[in-house]
Amino acid sequence: MTDEVLIHRGHIMVRRLRLAPGEAMPWHRDPFQWIALVLYGDTLEIEYRDGGQSNVIHISPGQVEWEEPTERVHRAVNVGEQPYEQVTVFLLDQPDAVPQPSMDGTNRGSVRRTSPEE
Repeated sequence: MTDEVLIHRGHIMVRRLRLAPGEAMPWHRDPFQWIALVLYGDTLEIEYRDGGQSNVIHISPGQVEWEEPTERVHRAVNVGEQPYEQVTVFLLDQPDAVPQPSMDGTNRGSVRRTSPEE
């Protein structure tokens, strides 16, 4: 998984996420609204840590999603044949907020690119 912050300015964070086939995001929750643009990929499965039924989502490049906050712990798994990539805009409540706190005690982000405006 590659998780790259492209821009973080005030209450807005823009991040690029990449998942290879078979790769999963860490377990996390989504405390903020966000908008995602799918760049590549075909199928994701959303798994829930509480054991609830997972959701298989068929996606296509150019698809845009608006998501509301949820405290339910979950993760996305790339169950498709293609690499998955999305750019996400997070609407944070404060500049230092963590957009998707992980449940393993680490904060996501394996790559960080800063912009001159930061």
